[in-house]
Amino acid sequence: GDNYLANWVQSLFSSLPQEDLKGSAMLLGGDGRYFNKEAAQIILKLAAGNGVGKMCVAKDAVMCTPACSAVIRARSLYGGLIMSASHNPGGPTEDWGIKFNFSNGEPAPENITDNIFGYTQTVSELYMADIPDVDLSTVGTTKFGDFEVEVIDSVDEYRQLLSEVFDFELIKSLLSRSDFKMCFDAMHAVTGAYAKPIFVDTLGADPSELMNDTPMEDFGGGHPDPNLTYAKELVEIMFKDGAPQFGAASDGDGDRNMILGSNFFITPSDSVAIIAAQGEACIPFLSTGIKGLARSMPTSAALDRVAAAKGLEFFETPTGWKFFGNLMDAGKLSICGEESFGTGGDHVREKDGIWAVLAWLSILAYKNKDVPVGGKLVTVSDIAYEHWAEYGRNFFSRYDYEGCESEGAGAMMDHIRQVIASSPEGTKMGDYTLAFADDFEYTDPIDGSVASKQGLRFVFTDGSRIIFRLSGTGSAGATVRMYIEQYEDDKAKHGMDAQDALAPLIKIALEMSKLEEFTGRKEPTVIT
Repeated sequence: GDNYLANWVQSLFSSLPQEDLKGSAMLLGGDGRYFNKEAAQIILKLAAGNGVGKMCVAKDAVMCTPACSAVIRARSLYGGLIMSASHNPGGPTEDWGIKFNFSNGEPAPENITDNIFGYTQTVSELYMADIPDVDLSTVGTTKFGDFEVEVIDSVDEYRQLLSEVFDFELIKSLLSRSDFKMCFDAMHAVTGAYAKPIFVDTLGADPSELMNDTPMEDFGGGHPDPNLTYAKELVEIMFKDGAPQFGAASDGDGDRNMILGSNFFITPSDSVAIIAAQGEACIPFLSTGIKGLARSMPTSAALDRVAAAKGLEFFETPTGWKFFGNLMDAGKLSICGEESFGTGGDHVREKDGIWAVLAWLSILAYKNKDVPVGGKLVTVSDIAYEHWAEYGRNFFSRYDYEGCESEGAGAMMDHIRQVIASSPEGTKMGDYTLAFADDFEYTDPIDGSVASKQGLRFVFTDGSRIIFRLSGTGSAGATVRMYIEQYEDDKAKHGMDAQDALAPLIKIALEMSKLEEFTGRKEPTVIT
C-alpha cells in the first residue's frame, strides 16, 4: 500500500539492536532511479524518529552500490540503506528496491534480513520525525536537534579508494595514447555520475569516449543490464570496422560490468580469471600477493585453473555476494566473480563495475607500456588467447528462459532431480561420462552455515558441466537458467564460437531436462 516503503524501513530500524541504533551514523545512497528522491525524504524522517544520530546522504541521493560499501567502511558507519533495483528497468511502472548493508559494507546477512521480514508482518506504528525535507542538492550539514544530515560528495571517497587500489599513472599512460580509444557505456544509470570524474577528469580519457553517461530516472527507457542483449548500442560500436580497442558497460547501480575488445567479447567467467592471472603485476593492491580466489558455482571453472597454477586457496560458493564477504572478512579472498557480470575484490564488500573496468585498463596499460605509439598494440583478444594458451579455454554459455509458467518450471526441476537420482558415476550421456550429479550444497568455512538446493549440476569426467537453476517465482513467472561449460586444451579449437563448441552438450542438456516439454519454450530469452 501507500506506506510500503515506510513500513519496511520502520521494520529495519525496529529489528536492529536499539542500543546500537540510537545515536548511530548511517549512510543513504541509491542508483538515481524514479522515486528515489521522494523515498530519501521518507527514510530521513524515519531515521530521525528512530533515534539515528546522523545520516550521511549522497548528493541527490545518488551513489553507486560499491561506493556505498566503500563509504560505510571508510567512515566506520553502522550500516547503510541503498535504494536500488540493481540492473532492472526504472520508471513509474517499473521496478524499485531497497536493501540494507551492514557495518562491514556488505549486504545484510540472512539473520538480519529474516528479522526485518519478521517485523514487516507486525509493524503497526511509524516513528517518523516532524522535520522538513532536506535539500540534498548541496554538500553540507543540516541539524535538527539531536539529528544531523550530512550531504556528501558521491564520488570523492570512492575515487580516493580506487586511487589506492590502482596505479592511476599507469592507466593514464594508456588513455592518453593517440592510438588507443575506449568506449564506456553507463547505460544512463548511476555510473554516469562517476564516468566523467574518474575516466575523464582523473585519468585523461576524452569525453567523447563516454556514452549514455547522463543518469536518468528511467535509464533512458532502457534495461540497464550490461550484457550482449541489453547493451546493444555498445555492442554495435565494438563489433564494426575501426572499433575502439576497449569497450565496457556498467549496470543500474554500478556493481556489474561487461568487458569487450574490438570485435571481441570477454565472458565474465574469463574476465575474473584473467584479472586473477595478470593482476599482481599491474595492480598495486594485489602486489603483496593474492589471498585467495572464489567464484559462484555456476561460473565457469576458468578461475579454478588459475588458482591451481598459482597454488592459491580456492572457494566455490552459491550465487550471492554475501558468501564472498565472509571469506574476505576472514582474510582468505582477494578476487572473486560471478558469471552474471559481477566481478570484484576485497577493497569493498560488493561487486564493483568500475573496479573491473580499471583492472582491465591496468592490464592493457601494463602490456602496452613499452609499445611505441603507432606500434602493434596488445589487444583484449590477444590477452584472452594468451590466457587460453596457458590455462586452456572453458567454453561457457548461459541460456535464460524468462517468464516461464512456475508450475511447469518446477516440474522440470523435479524431473531433473529424478535424473540425478538415477545417474551414478560412470553414466554415459552422449560422448560424455558423468563424474557426479547433485544439488549443490555449501558449508561456509567461516561460520559453518549451510546453504542447500543451490543448483542442479552434472559434472563430467573431462570437467564439462551442465547446471540448472530456477529463480523468481513471482507475478512475472519463473526464470529457468541453464549453464553449459566445456573445457578445451587444444589451442587449434580456442577460436571456435562458443555456441558451436557447446552444441553437443546443449543438445544433451535440453533432451535430458525435457525443457521444451515442461516449459513450452523452444528458444531462450537471453543467451550470454
